[in-house]
Amino acid sequence: MNLHGQSLVAGKTVSGSGETFTATNPATGEMLPVPFHKATADDVNAAMSAAETAFAEARKLPGERFAVLLEKIAEEILALGPDLIARGMAETGLPEARLVGERARTVGQLKMFAALVREGSWVDAVIETADPNRQPLPKPDVRRMLRPLGPIVVFGAGNFPFAFGACGGDTASALAAGNPVVVKSHTGHPGTNELFAHAVVAALKTCDLPAGLFSLLQGPGATVGQALVKHPATQAVGFTGSKRAGRILFDLAAARPVPIPVYAEMGSLNPLVILPGALSERSEKIATGLAQSITLGVGQFCTKPGLVFVLETTAAGEFVERLAKQLSATPAATMLDLGIRKSFCEATAGFAKIPGVKRVVANEPSGFAGASPLLFETDSATWRREAALREEAFGPAAMVIRCRDVEDLKTTLRFAGGNLTATIHHGASDNAADVRSLADLLEQQSGRVIFDGFPTGVEVCHAMVHGGPYPATSAPLTTSVGTLAIRRFARPVCFQNVPQDFLPVELRNANERKIWRIVNGQLTKENA
Repeated sequence: MNLHGQSLVAGKTVSGSGETFTATNPATGEMLPVPFHKATADDVNAAMSAAETAFAEARKLPGERFAVLLEKIAEEILALGPDLIARGMAETGLPEARLVGERARTVGQLKMFAALVREGSWVDAVIETADPNRQPLPKPDVRRMLRPLGPIVVFGAGNFPFAFGACGGDTASALAAGNPVVVKSHTGHPGTNELFAHAVVAALKTCDLPAGLFSLLQGPGATVGQALVKHPATQAVGFTGSKRAGRILFDLAAARPVPIPVYAEMGSLNPLVILPGALSERSEKIATGLAQSITLGVGQFCTKPGLVFVLETTAAGEFVERLAKQLSATPAATMLDLGIRKSFCEATAGFAKIPGVKRVVANEPSGFAGASPLLFETDSATWRREAALREEAFGPAAMVIRCRDVEDLKTTLRFAGGNLTATIHHGASDNAADVRSLADLLEQQSGRVIFDGFPTGVEVCHAMVHGGPYPATSAPLTTSVGTLAIRRFARPVCFQNVPQDFLPVELRNANERKIWRIVNGQLTKENA
């Protein structure tokens, strides 16, 4: 499919401003063909106006229509064929196998949300029927369920151009809840996002749904993105990226005359604890797995284990040597773009200048946007004292922190702040009470606690939580992966003494959809 380099507003191309930008192949530095036109303020207004109009119509439609839409989008993505993979590789430097797998994940999560919507219980319907004879006052008829918010703005992520791109999890969950979506395309892979937009436009047309349910705008976050967040029609924002950018959007949304939620997944250090029992049982195996996890995707996963905590023992010293050997043998690879590589190099160069920090692995990068694995080591007191060591280095680097004993480990872990993940490796000889207390501590600081594994690799399923306390996310009660993500884009509405004909179908006495509901305190599929 040929690219036109323009934004798509409600199914139609818009010319945008006279300013253009091009994508760059990070592996070669080559500027890719097709200039992309930056969207204007008028384009933002047109997209949001179309979304408002579409919402007025779509909010009356049954969930089945959105389930079919999500499935059709998945079909249209697959129909893009090799063009999507080729453009994704050119814009990101990611290998073919990675993008083929990511396409499968993208299609899979669209189908997962379709199944969720079709089953229907996600609306969390609760019915309390009236009791006119209750004393001292009659009880009214009160019913509650989740309802869609309205136009949602989604920012495409840089590190997952498919799974968190124009048709990624944020878009899938927002559409599943019955909302229109306006995507701010990531400037690093605009052509990839345009191809995805064509898939959505085709699906909407096939499903005979309002074209305003989806728009894609090209251009920088500082202008197009901020204008979308500030637009009065926007009801919520989904974002994956840096803490700096996420905080800007969060502050903008909070400063609006009518503030809105920003669901920003921003950054995470992902502490990983290795206890002595684990080292005595499987030191070599842990070193191999950890090196692979640190370097997976050139360290550009938000779940990369950036902090490795060990107790000061001879076995721990030997483990660090094994880990360093594994990382040293890992060749340099291409990062997503020069901006990410520059930030990575600056952060790691800063670590090396701090007294008390040892650079254990110091490979030199190669290639246009290449990066090599790095490993640092320090003691707990230095790490706690130096705030700069607690900033994320987004790339293939990790820091080992040596702790004197378990109590020092607990004290130090508290400085790690909020994270997406936290991992414990333990063995049979480790004190069970210590393991339990560490797990309890890490549960309070992370969205996902992992035992004897590695945090990279997020299972897209109903039970997954890809979120966590600030600064991992701006909204620790939510997740951006898994079916619980749909709740970000819906709000509870209560209906009191509303006649049956005027209630949403999910709240009527006759349970036509046969969904799970709580009726007078009992979970049931029976009629109310």
